[in-house]
Amino acid sequence: MPIVLALIAILIWSTLALVGARLNAVPALLVLGITLSLSGLSSLFLRGAWRVPLKVLAVGVGGIFGYHFLYFRAFALAPAVEANLINYLWPLLIVALSPLILPGYALRLRHILGALLGLVGAALIVTGGRLSLQAPALPGYLLALGAAFTWALYSLLTKRLPPFSTATVGAFCAVSGLLSLGMYALSGQGWQPVAALAPLDWLFLVLAGLGPMGAAFFFWDAALKKGDPRVIGSLAYLTPLLSTLNLVLIGGKQLTPLSFLAMCLIIAGAVVGSWAAPRPVPAQT
Repeated sequence: MPIVLALIAILIWSTLALVGARLNAVPALLVLGITLSLSGLSSLFLRGAWRVPLKVLAVGVGGIFGYHFLYFRAFALAPAVEANLINYLWPLLIVALSPLILPGYALRLRHILGALLGLVGAALIVTGGRLSLQAPALPGYLLALGAAFTWALYSLLTKRLPPFSTATVGAFCAVSGLLSLGMYALSGQGWQPVAALAPLDWLFLVLAGLGPMGAAFFFWDAALKKGDPRVIGSLAYLTPLLSTLNLVLIGGKQLTPLSFLAMCLIIAGAVVGSWAAPRPVPAQT
């Protein structure tokens, strides 16, 4: 069932904040390169993972590597709160762009309302009710917007490409991981951070490669291939909600009244956006 697959991907992604908190001292490109390379190892064992046209590989790598590269660069050039909020436009963009990219997916009021409720809820969680856009950070904001568009387009274009196996996502990750490691090597930061990694750091890197930077991409691909992107886009706002709950339950953070309101909005948006319209009852003759 596509909604179940999407929810599994969202649940796995929600653990990324916990992993990131442990690895925040490690250069982002290095984390990205290691985790994606680890998840990409699956492509060596999955049949048909590399048997795809070049344009399929280009879209997949452009989506996974392109999104994360723009995302991390945005955080380097703009305040984290504002950059994260702009990045969370991607579920709304999936909903809004569906009729433009995919034939037969006209927007209904419930899709738009569900996505907007989710966006407001995500904004409250990410910003804590405080938002301060700064002109010098404009390049970072634009990169965050670019990341949002990149993930939305990747998510939708997978339904327009020639059919390919979900196993190919492993190839996307492998190439993206190598690109990330290559860019890190060119950055001149050196490999000392690798030597400084503690065994627990490596454990978190492996867990990230298996989960939020690995398996989640496979579930997301399978969900979008089989499901309605307008519904899945509305559900995606559960990611910041579940991330917050993880930080409260496991990370020792406090749940504020504002966060509770945001949770209610996100859940309402997910319910409204995924609500199936009633089918007309055939007239009795």
